[in-house]
Amino acid sequence: MKRIAIIGAGVSGLTSAQLLKNNADIVVYEKESKIGGLIRCERIQGSLFHTCGGHVFNTKNQQVLDWFWQMFDKNQEFHKTDRNSVIFLPNGQHIPYPIENFAYLLDEATQKAFIQDLLMLASSGSCQVDNFQDFLKTRFGNTLYKLYFEPYNQKVWRCSLTDVPIEWLAGKLPMPTVEEIIYNNFNKVAEKQFVHSAFFYEENNGSQFIADRLSDGLDIHCDSNVKSIELKGGKWCVDNETFDEVVFCGNIKDIPHIMRGVDIEAYLKPIEALQSHGTTAVFCEIDANPYSWIYMPDKQYDSHRIICTGNFAKSNNGALPPNRITATVEFTDDISYNDIISNLKRIPLNPNYITHRYNKFTYPIQQKDTREMITSLKQKLSARGFYMTGRFADWEYYNMDAAMAAAMKTLKRITNA
Repeated sequence: MKRIAIIGAGVSGLTSAQLLKNNADIVVYEKESKIGGLIRCERIQGSLFHTCGGHVFNTKNQQVLDWFWQMFDKNQEFHKTDRNSVIFLPNGQHIPYPIENFAYLLDEATQKAFIQDLLMLASSGSCQVDNFQDFLKTRFGNTLYKLYFEPYNQKVWRCSLTDVPIEWLAGKLPMPTVEEIIYNNFNKVAEKQFVHSAFFYEENNGSQFIADRLSDGLDIHCDSNVKSIELKGGKWCVDNETFDEVVFCGNIKDIPHIMRGVDIEAYLKPIEALQSHGTTAVFCEIDANPYSWIYMPDKQYDSHRIICTGNFAKSNNGALPPNRITATVEFTDDISYNDIISNLKRIPLNPNYITHRYNKFTYPIQQKDTREMITSLKQKLSARGFYMTGRFADWEYYNMDAAMAAAMKTLKRITNA
């Protein structure tokens, strides 16, 4: 039986381990003291804190669905709910998400400008675009771009949107035609086509429950920050432990510092040049509301969204009174405690600070040649029994279900061997 090391006990590592455990001797290395990675949760004063975002489960990938519900009891352990997302505009108006379906709720002048944009887009026809800014402008028009898309996305990505390749965001964005936008506004049609328009959520302990279940039956070494991965005589030595193969679910930026025995000199500078953003997740209690996600393009504060995790499950709210719920207020990159408190005073729904967590790596940013470079590296290493999968191993903006699907695809080469 093969002996396989898996680096990282987040969604990708735990999924990989579960997929392989019946046919290999698996050891999982996790540098943190607790498993879960980006979906990790903690109880604070009885309330559940998603320490990075607010993770839910759903997918249109049938293979992922079938596998996931073999691991969990859909009816007893989860509940399904519709996503109720909203955009808080600077003028105080609350517009349901996605904004292009609810333009009829905007003020008269904005509606007329938007209509002119649609007429122009319809007359100009479709055109090929290669960056995020041009996609947004040619898909939704300049009016909505200036009102919402530009200020919101600049808060998130903190770079020129022309530098973000559109291929990277394929499958993550609404792609309505002009005809569909007009039809949806005439008939007041809510968007139900994107993946998380409805989602499943755990009754207790949030996405940490998923991580904990996926750890069942695994040999996981926490507090194990791998320092060396070396290819010797056709075997991989992970901190002096010998394995036939390695599944790397950590951060690709660590590979040049820990890998020995394989010539990856040509990849060092491209890996070093990879860009990303972190997030500061601020755990708060806020006024009770009906929303799941609140998007905030308003430039008067730095936060771009509020994730109302207290509405995902009653157990998330601990002992809070009925007029208050828990939430995560999310900021891109590191932000000081004093700046957090200053921002919270200006943010809607009267957020009251509980704690916060800075996550250095949350949003990978691709350049036009990123996928080609990483694909080349993966091909070189997989030929030697070293496989890569995960958000920061692949440098892809994976949701939970996409991370599971990527692990399944990557590991076919092992399981079919």
